[in-house]
Order: sequence, then structure tokens, then C-alpha cells
Amino acid sequence: MRRRNANNERAMSPTAPRRRFGSNGSAAAQEQPLAELNPSSSLSKVLRQRELANAARVGNSRSSRMAAATTTTTPATSNSSPRRVRPVATQVVIKPAQRAFGGLHPLSNGQANAALRAYEERTLGAFDRVVPVLKRISALQHEPDFIAQAQRLAQAELGHELPQPVLETAWTSQLDMRTLFAWCVFEAYEQTSLAFFNDDPLAAQAGSADAEAFNAFLLECGFHLLDITPCADGRLAHAIAYALRLPFSSVRRRSHAGAMFDVENTVDRWVKTEHRRYRESLPNPAHSDTRYLKVVVYHFSSKDPCHEGCAAHGSDDKAAAAQGLQRLKDFQQAVENSFCCGASVDLLLVGMDTDTDAIRVHVPGRDGTTNLEQWLDAQTVYDATRSLTADQARSRIVELVEDAAAASPEAGMVQLIARLIEHNLSQIDYVRQYHGGSYSDFGHAERFIGVGIGFKEVHLRNLTYFAYMDTVEEGAPDLDVGVKIFKGLNVSRGLPIPVVLRFDYHGAVPGARERAITHCERVKSAIEARYSDLCAQGLLHTLLTVRDRDRHVPAETVSSSITFNTGGGH
Repeated sequence: MRRRNANNERAMSPTAPRRRFGSNGSAAAQEQPLAELNPSSSLSKVLRQRELANAARVGNSRSSRMAAATTTTTPATSNSSPRRVRPVATQVVIKPAQRAFGGLHPLSNGQANAALRAYEERTLGAFDRVVPVLKRISALQHEPDFIAQAQRLAQAELGHELPQPVLETAWTSQLDMRTLFAWCVFEAYEQTSLAFFNDDPLAAQAGSADAEAFNAFLLECGFHLLDITPCADGRLAHAIAYALRLPFSSVRRRSHAGAMFDVENTVDRWVKTEHRRYRESLPNPAHSDTRYLKVVVYHFSSKDPCHEGCAAHGSDDKAAAAQGLQRLKDFQQAVENSFCCGASVDLLLVGMDTDTDAIRVHVPGRDGTTNLEQWLDAQTVYDATRSLTADQARSRIVELVEDAAAASPEAGMVQLIARLIEHNLSQIDYVRQYHGGSYSDFGHAERFIGVGIGFKEVHLRNLTYFAYMDTVEEGAPDLDVGVKIFKGLNVSRGLPIPVVLRFDYHGAVPGARERAITHCERVKSAIEARYSDLCAQGLLHTLLTVRDRDRHVPAETVSSSITFNTGGGH
């Protein structure tokens, strides 16, 4: 069995026992414009939304991307954007007012927007080219030189070749498109992981200028660690690097369905953080007057609030906020009950509109109170400060944060929230520049399910549905939600659900890698047992990966559910 090593220059292929086909480098992928979509086709609404979004990315010229900071973008009209129609009697769809967008906000970072857009197009494009390329390959399967043509096309468009055994059997049976699809998605994930850790496209790895600057700022605000739990919904996968514009290495992120994080596990991570401060004075000594800040990011939809909100809370915004706040209070109470000497944590509740990426912050008071009915909306701040200078806008944001607080606020908390709001103004402009003010794929459009612990490299909207877990039994609710989503996205079209298993380990601990691999295999077996019907039909495939969290290296592929029979004797 050949396995992908974390230090390889290219990602090895994602299957189990097999040979690597085509290891002689990859050509630059060429994007192909999509044909006009037929609104009466049998494809799912989500697929049409994804293809429209991909077509919009393909249609943008290089010059328009380079001029992102100064381009005036007119949002799509209601006739050009897809509208989700469901068989319900009381559907409420709110259409935002159409308006022409002027230049950027004075606090917006147009250069960063252009860089993030390039990363988004490059990475998501690798996944979104899979289906169009496989359709073209399917049309070639009865050509005399089919294998050669298919490999050339895959290499040119996807940057890798396809498994030879699948292509060689096409003349005796139908081409196995399900296996090819899963293979290509896994290859795209491997390339994404490799590029993220080798190239640092977000310029935010530990030790980078942005990370060091934010770490110092966080300490100035009175916090020694920022622990954020967004919902596992793929529409929040970019919450850290894009919506909040925070260096990923400066934030502890664990995603859970409905942002309902595990209180006991979070208490354990708090203990480790405080122990490190006591033993190593990192990030600061234990006697320093700073606090652990726990943040929950719930989400809602301004376009379709009744159906496209948080599935874990029944698209009920108030329930999502209330239960998120309650989980925060449970964590705070657990710390205070378990440890003496005034041990406690600070809490922050943030909402995010998955259609526009605008956040709203429930500013807490100095006494720890949070008002669920009162928040500061970044879109409101954008409009209120749009005509000011940069310095005037910053001062006004601080005033707005103080006015929105549930009670007299802590100065450090005000400073941090003002910075988060300022960062989010750039993201509001990002969505205006490149998505017409709101996303066309405002529903689920994830590319794969990520199961386990890790995925530091995933920071793109609708790339991954997260199912954080140690075991399938404890993480079953999260995983079931993900599988349900992908039954609509993929299975309804005859495509498999790609599941990437990931368990990070500490390389300094003897035997940790082997235990992580065993953990992957155990979870894989549990998934195959839980979704046996899907697996038996080839409608669910898994890729097993591990990563040394003590080093800045990409994930290492150890095996996959995609295997091939080798020739044998009698």
C-alpha cells in the first residue's frame, strides 16, 4: 500500500491498496464556461445554485479581479437569481432591496478582498470542475482511444489523472462514475490541504505578522485565548478567515451543529490552556489579569428566514441565539463550580447572516449580562459610517458598541468587538463586490463532509460540513444532519457522499500517529455500519487522513474506501 506522506510535494491519490497513476506533475487547470442552465431540468435547486455561482466565478475576468478594490458592482436582479420554492403554505422569502453599490467602505481592505477572492476561486473551482469534466469523459467512453483521451482531459482540467482500473473496464460495463466522482473530490481535498500548509494562502499561520499582531492586540483587550464555536453548517466554514478576518492560527475553532459545543470537552481545553499559562507562561503568565473568551456564532438567513436558517434549531433565529447563550452560560458555570480562586471565563454571542456575511453582536455588559433582544448589526454600522473618514468611522464604531451593550461594558470587550465589526465591513464589501450583495447559493452547497478532529485548512464557505466527534455514537446527531444534507445535494443525483475522516495527533507523543490511524479506521467502520445501504450502493465513500498538529504540515492520507481488485491466479 502506498500512502501519502505529509511531506510530499504533491498529494498522493486517495485510495487504499493501489498504485499511483500519473505522478509526473500537473498542468494548470483550465476553467470551462458552463452551458446555459435549463430551468426545467431534473437537477436539484441546490445544484442549479452551485452551477450559477460557479458560472459567475468563471465569467469574471482577471482584470476585473485585479481591480476589485475600485469596481462598482450592480447586484443581480430578481429575474437572474435562483429562488428556492418549496411545497409549504407559509413560506416567507425576504428579498433585499436592490441598490447600486458605490466604492468600498473607508475601513474596507480591498487588497485583502482581492487576495481572498483569488483563493476562493482557485480552491472551490477545483471541486466545481469535477462534475463538468466527468460529464465530458462519460461522453467519450466508447471512443477507441478513450483511456488516453480521458487521462489527458483529467490532467488538463483537474490537475491529476484518473484511476486506470476504472477506465479499463469501461468497454465491458458502464463507466463507474460514482467511484470517479469520489476519487476526484478526494484528490481536490488533498491538493487543498497541500497548498494551504505549503503556501499559506491566507498569510495567517503561526508566527506570521498578522497572527503576531492580533495575538498582542488580544492580550491588550484582556483576553489570553479566543475560543470560537461556529455552527457546523458549511455556510459558516469561512467565519474565521473571511467574515471575521481573524488569523486562523490565533483562534481555537471547533464547529458543532447548532453551535452546541460539548461543555465537558471545552472545560478540559480551558484546563489545558490555564495549565500552560502556569507551567510555561504562554501566551502569558497565569497571574496576569486576562481571561479566556468563549464565543458562539449562530446563524440566520435574511433571504429565507423560515427555511434557510440553522437546521439544528428549525430555522428559528431566536432559538439559535437563546440556546447558544445557554450553552455559553453552562460552560461558565461549569468552570466556576469546578475551580476555586474566582476562576471564570468571559462570553460573547455573535449572529451571522449567511446570505450577506454581515454579523450582529450581542454586546455583553461588565456584569456578564447579554440581552438576546439587543445587538449591534454590522450592516447598520456600515451604513452609519460609510461617509466618514477612517478615523471618524473607528471612533463612531466604538460609540455604537458602547450604546448597544446590555449594561455598562468592559473597555477591553468594547475594543475587541469594535475590531470584529471593522473587520466584517471588509467582508460586507467582499460579498457586494463579488456576489452582488448576497450569495446566489444561499442554501447548502457543501462539497464534502469532514468528520473527526482537525481540518485547520478549511476556511471557505460551503466547502465542508463539519461533524466534530471522537466516536460516531457521540457525534451521530451532527453526522446525521450532514448525511441528510448530502442526500439532497448528491445522492438525489446519483452521486456519492464524500466523507473525509481526520484525526490530528501530537507527533512528539510515541505511538500517537498509529493510534490516530486506528481511530480513523474505527470511525470508518462505524460509519459503514450506520449507513450500510448507502455504502453498499457506492453512494458513500470515505477518505482516512491524519495530521501531526505539532508541525505545520498537510494531512496525510492513509487509506480509502476506494479499492481495486488486482489480477490473481487460480
